[in-house]
Amino acid sequence: MSSKKKKESQSRRVIDKFSLKTWYTVHAPELFGGDELAETPSAEEEYLIGRTLSTTMMDLTGDYKKMHVKLTFKIRGSKGDHCYSDFYGHEYTRDYLRSMIRRRRTRIDGIFNITTKDGARLRLSVIALTPFRCKASHERGIRKAMLEVINNRAARTPFDVFVKDLVSGRVATEVYKASKKIHPTQNVDVWKSRVLNQPTMKLEPEKPKADKPEDAKKEEAAPVEVKPTEA
Repeated sequence: MSSKKKKESQSRRVIDKFSLKTWYTVHAPELFGGDELAETPSAEEEYLIGRTLSTTMMDLTGDYKKMHVKLTFKIRGSKGDHCYSDFYGHEYTRDYLRSMIRRRRTRIDGIFNITTKDGARLRLSVIALTPFRCKASHERGIRKAMLEVINNRAARTPFDVFVKDLVSGRVATEVYKASKKIHPTQNVDVWKSRVLNQPTMKLEPEKPKADKPEDAKKEEAAPVEVKPTEA
C-alpha cells in the first residue's frame, strides 16, 4: 500500500466519542442520605446540569413496601467526578395505580400547586377512593379538604421536611383523616409530585425555648439537701 492510500485510510477512521467521555457518580440529596444513585457519562461537566435520573424508593431505602414509588432527581452541580442532585418529583407506577381502582367506587382526583414555608413550589396529584359511590357534593367537599390540608401543611413546613412526609405517606394520611369526616373513604394517596421551583429562602434553625423566669427563680430558691458527713 502506498503512503498516500495509507494516509487516506487513517483519515477515514471513525473516532469513538463515547470513549472520550468521563464517568461521573451521581449522589442523592442530603434529605435522602446523599447515597450514590448511579453513574453517568459526559464529555463536559456543564452538560450534566439539568440531567434527570430515576430510581425506586425500595432501591434507595431498602423498604420493599415502597417498591411502587419512583423518585426522580435532577443534577444541579458537580465537583470533580461527583455530581449532586435535587429532588425533582415522585410518581407511583402505573400497575400499582391501576390495582387501586375498582368498580362501583368513586375516584376523586385533585391537582394542586402549593408553596412550602421556604418558598419551594410543587405540583401534587392526589387521588381518593371511596368504598361505594358518593354524591357530587361529597366529591367537592373532599377535594376542598385535600387542598386545605396540603396547603396548611406546606405553609408551615420547610421543603426537605415536606418531601419526606410526602414520599413516606404522612401527607396522604392527614388528607385521609380529613376526607373521611365528609364521606367514608377507603384510601388517599399523593401519587405524583413535580418540583416547579426549589426553595427561594433559607430558614434559620429554631432556637430552643428559654426557661421561663418564674421557673428559673424556683430553681434558684429550691433548698439543697446536704447529707451529714461521717465523723
